[in-house]
Amino acid sequence: MNKKELTAKLAKTTGLSQAKAGEVLNALFASESGSGIIAVELDAGGKVTIPGFGTFGTKKRAARPGTNPANQKKIEIAAKTYAFFKPGKTLRERVSK
Repeated sequence: MNKKELTAKLAKTTGLSQAKAGEVLNALFASESGSGIIAVELDAGGKVTIPGFGTFGTKKRAARPGTNPANQKKIEIAAKTYAFFKPGKTLRERVSK
């Protein structure tokens, strides 16, 4: 399912117009403008929990040594923060049927 299909399904389910449904999705997830509610919360180091669905959050990975596979030279892999999604129990059980 792509964004257009998700917008249409949201509009049909909620009775919103497709334009309003698109605005709702952009408000939650907009990555182009960087103003999505979820993205802004993750940028601030917080997490977003939706009961029954899951949790969006961030984790930090420490710097570590590595090996360049092209030439086998030792390199230092920089520390980084990355986003994660952990599905909730209800979603996990529904998908695993």
